[in-house]
Amino acid sequence: MTPRSSGSRALLAGGAGLALTASLGLGLAGTADARTTDAGTARSAADAGSTTVSPAGHAFSATLNGTSTFKAGSVTVTCNVSSSVPADGSDNNRVPAAPGNVNPAGPVASALNAPTYSDCAANLPGVDVTVTTSGTWGVSMQYGSPITASLTVPKGGLVLKTTGLANCTVTAAPDTAATFPAAFTNGAPSQLVVTDAAVPVVAEGGFGCPTSATSSLFNATYDVTDVTDPASQITVGS
Repeated sequence: MTPRSSGSRALLAGGAGLALTASLGLGLAGTADARTTDAGTARSAADAGSTTVSPAGHAFSATLNGTSTFKAGSVTVTCNVSSSVPADGSDNNRVPAAPGNVNPAGPVASALNAPTYSDCAANLPGVDVTVTTSGTWGVSMQYGSPITASLTVPKGGLVLKTTGLANCTVTAAPDTAATFPAAFTNGAPSQLVVTDAAVPVVAEGGFGCPTSATSSLFNATYDVTDVTDPASQITVGS
């Protein structure tokens, strides 16, 4: 696990994660409460149309546009910096090579490196935080109108610890990997948008810690850019 420190009076806007959130069962048919039933998954698969993610084999990054927010109980956290980027020797953050970038009846999924978060603050004064992210995260895209997406955070893939006036540990996806919905928009750059996605959490600590919270609401917009060819765009089509 790789600790990330956001500095004085900082906190993390977790889950997205990519909340950006962000598969990796990589079947990735997420729901607003990060759970699906077998019947619901079967219906989604039966109704899904074809999806093509382009350019095949290209590496991509996801960079926060604006701010991300994370709300658990009475605690709200806002982050100004977050990203998931390719790494040498890893196939994460890459559109599948052909023909894997095409699915005639469902979504196309990619593994993601765990996103980092910094320049964050909470609505609690006198608080410092250390953020740890780990594991392989994921994203899946399904062509349609609108284009839908799913983000997955692996089990325990995001942990934040606050110190100061409030000592608290919040773990996202504490029991199993959690998948939550997003939307994808083709553009220059293309964007992945998470709106009020519920991510399961467990919070432990004393005064000021939202110990009764079982989920958090995550909001963020990520610019998705082509790293292999910056003149190209990552797009989702039929």
